[in-house]
Amino acid sequence: MELKTSAHADTFPRDHLPPTDQWPHLVLGPPGPHYPDRLNCGAELLDATIDRFGADRPAFRTGEGEIWTYRELRDRVDRIAHVLTGELGVVPGNRVLLRGPTTPWLAACWLAVMKAGAVAVTVLAQQRAHELAVMCSIARISHALCDARVLDDLERAQAPGLRITAYGGDGPGDLLNRIEGAPAGRYPAVATSADDVALIAFTSGTTGRPKGCMHFHRDVLAIADTFAEQILKPTPEDLFAGSPPLGFTFGLGGLVIFPLRAGAASLLLEQAGPRQLLPALAEHRATVLFTAPTAYRTMLDELDGHDLSALRRCVSAGENLPAATWRAWRERTGLPIINGIGATELLHIFIAAADDDIRPGTTGRPVPGWQARVVDGEGRPVPDGEPGLLAVRGPVGCRYLADERQRAYVRDGWNLTGDTYVRESDGWFRYVARADDMIISAGFNIAGPEVEDALLRHPDVTEAAVVGRPDERRGHVVVAYCVLRPGVAREEGTAALLRDFVKARLVPYKCPREIVFLDALPRTPTGKLQRFRLRELE
Repeated sequence: MELKTSAHADTFPRDHLPPTDQWPHLVLGPPGPHYPDRLNCGAELLDATIDRFGADRPAFRTGEGEIWTYRELRDRVDRIAHVLTGELGVVPGNRVLLRGPTTPWLAACWLAVMKAGAVAVTVLAQQRAHELAVMCSIARISHALCDARVLDDLERAQAPGLRITAYGGDGPGDLLNRIEGAPAGRYPAVATSADDVALIAFTSGTTGRPKGCMHFHRDVLAIADTFAEQILKPTPEDLFAGSPPLGFTFGLGGLVIFPLRAGAASLLLEQAGPRQLLPALAEHRATVLFTAPTAYRTMLDELDGHDLSALRRCVSAGENLPAATWRAWRERTGLPIINGIGATELLHIFIAAADDDIRPGTTGRPVPGWQARVVDGEGRPVPDGEPGLLAVRGPVGCRYLADERQRAYVRDGWNLTGDTYVRESDGWFRYVARADDMIISAGFNIAGPEVEDALLRHPDVTEAAVVGRPDERRGHVVVAYCVLRPGVAREEGTAALLRDFVKARLVPYKCPREIVFLDALPRTPTGKLQRFRLRELE
């Protein structure tokens, strides 16, 4: 594939893309979206949206009641871009690390980096010095904009050549003080190529060296013009809200890219755990919610007293949504959850279903503009109804930053996500397990999520995770880790009852040999279950 002429003065991003013969096949143009050769996604999300919908609409709200209009957002974004390219010396193609809690200022910094033609590397406020140092080294990051409240770990990372500018503090060099003296006029967005790298998203992988996923300006718009437009169907009157931080592409898409593309608003919450989300959703009358399956299950016990009548769309991703959770949420709220699967490598959700297309226990069908199939270990399609590896392609594809693991993720033009799926005969895709979560016991294949879903149907179980324990005779045996509702005894009698409950719903060989009770399951900041930690216990 021939790349367009780049606008980057710093050529590191393009120089470190994988060879084009290792790229997945990209589905560009009909039926997917098509974009001009010159494209700046920051200008499209902000300037073009203002042209379509006006500047005086709300763009961002905070939990404290602050409102930024599109006009105010653009003014602040343009001032930040002037400071970046003026005082701070950022040139197109430079990598700029962004770090802080989810606030309008963090989102404004991201948009300014886009308009300046630089490359955003948004990380989590919780990540520690060593993790930050590794990412700075891999991406050769030259500049950082960091919330003054979380400077310590970034400074301790001691990344060579990194120029750190705080925002939200009281120092004379603080970004918010600098922009007071910045030019008040519009910042003309750099005329980047549609295939210039716009962002590097590091995988939230559980082991090994993190992988930097490189995404283009057109990719940013493609996720809005496929999943958001075709499945979510947002309107300018929507108010988006959710729990994922902007350092995860699930949050970046759901809380910044999708609402801005639609001319809608977003509620940006610094604290967005399940118990903070519910009152915020009710108070601000949010209409679209993005969060993880665990949060939906946790909120079920807290719904009383919270008015969610404004909510019209609920999206779940990050891990598989158990059918039991879907049914319980629908019963309590009347709202179906849009279950989706996405990946950092593909930027956002590529298989989902909404409204009458939803079938509890399945993920859905490929989002328009995307293609999917199920293959064996050699990349050959398997018959419908048989499990295999999920292979996907569409307008966005995996391009790791100088990483030999590119060859494992992309094969024969398809992205292999690492998930085991079944394609039903009518085209719906059903999740089985992560490929490395399949448990083989005495020759039987057991999908951990299936056993978890059975356990979660019991009213005493609030969380469940299933892993395989090495066993000399059987290869592995099934072990379940469960969190019980308050007041339920953690004793062998309870474990026996749960085993009988599972046996009544699944074939006996899938029943856990042992059930371990915990206070909580290990999870990432976005609520994704960390099964590898449980395997380490085994």
